[in-house]
Amino acid sequence: MADNIQHTNDFWLRLDNAAKIYPAIKNRELTTVFRISVELKERIRVKQLFESVHAIEERFPYFKVKLKAGFFWYYLEPDQGPIMVVPDKGLPCRAFKKEELMFRVLAKENKISVEFSHILTDGTGAFEFLKTLLLVYLEKCGLPIAEIVPFYRVRGIPSKEEHEDAFNRYFKKIDTHTLKIAKAFHLPFRLNKAPRLGILTALVPLADIKKKAKEHEVSITEYLIAVYVHSLQQIYEQQSPFHKRIANKIIRIQVPINLRKLFPSLTMRNFSLYVLPGIDLRLGHYTFEEIVKTVYHQVQLETDKKLISKNISRNVSGEKSAFIKRIPLFLKSFILTRLYTMGTQQYSGVVTNLGKIDVNPEINNFIDKFIFIPPPPNKIVKVNCAVAGFGNNLVLTFGNITVSKELERQFLVFLTKQGVPVKLVKY
Repeated sequence: MADNIQHTNDFWLRLDNAAKIYPAIKNRELTTVFRISVELKERIRVKQLFESVHAIEERFPYFKVKLKAGFFWYYLEPDQGPIMVVPDKGLPCRAFKKEELMFRVLAKENKISVEFSHILTDGTGAFEFLKTLLLVYLEKCGLPIAEIVPFYRVRGIPSKEEHEDAFNRYFKKIDTHTLKIAKAFHLPFRLNKAPRLGILTALVPLADIKKKAKEHEVSITEYLIAVYVHSLQQIYEQQSPFHKRIANKIIRIQVPINLRKLFPSLTMRNFSLYVLPGIDLRLGHYTFEEIVKTVYHQVQLETDKKLISKNISRNVSGEKSAFIKRIPLFLKSFILTRLYTMGTQQYSGVVTNLGKIDVNPEINNFIDKFIFIPPPPNKIVKVNCAVAGFGNNLVLTFGNITVSKELERQFLVFLTKQGVPVKLVKY
């Protein structure tokens, strides 16, 4: 391939290592689609937004692709149609139709949102796209962006590194065996009728969360994981003796880790793995202090660079296997679906943190907040949580496909009892 990808007539991409499982499992409810929104302090100017989307189309050719099925693997093929801006109405994170691009731009009142299938990218890649769109939009609204932010993505030519499969770049063969992991505890709540997804968004002061995390000498992410584990333990302990006896006794949280911080890469595709901190309820009740301590040490251990290298090796080795390569796609899809189901039985919930967002001091004044909505959870895990910090606030967003909001209630009530004010906001 050429060193840049301005011209995409013959450009196509294999799915990256993390993306390969998603075409096999996605459906109308388990869409694999996530959303990042920016709420501005002024109402969106539609004309300028349309112009901005058009202005950045050629900057991200690796996103202007459609999913195609080959005999052995899915692949991404370029599409020359325009990126559509659609009204933001109905449920977020809806599935993409077969002939659609796998991302969309949405607008409503003072909010610009982007939705991406995980087949294309992760939260980091999607946020870079949204940030670029936001900068161009503000420029078209009259803000002198070039003076404030001299260099940003739309000014340059997309490099080859932006569409690389960074898993393959950092792959090195390590002999390793997959350890059997005990099944995790899962919420006992009944599923909603389709369409199942419900969204609950809460605003908490960033300074207060930071203070509580500092008291325990952990990061904000580790503190929130501990609150999630504590909330699940509360739900387990509220069950009847019979249901406690038959329930799995491990509480484990899946936490995505942005690998770009450990393995330098400009890739705009998926480049994240997961850590799985948790507790074993067979050992008895855990105090919150014990949970925080356990979560902290497990996260530190599982984010060790050498251990991450081993996990990259394990994941990439499978697709490099000569035997796996020769298996037809329909059989691969069946195997991947089974592996996904087995994998989801290993964790009880998900916490994904986009981190503290700081676009630019002058540009921040035009922004109210960012909201990160995770992909709809699967029928086993049922609830997940995404986090985004901006300015003085942290926004917590729960995706829930059950009839109960008990997990969210436990989580937010605990924060309140810890002295952290919680404000529910309508999304």
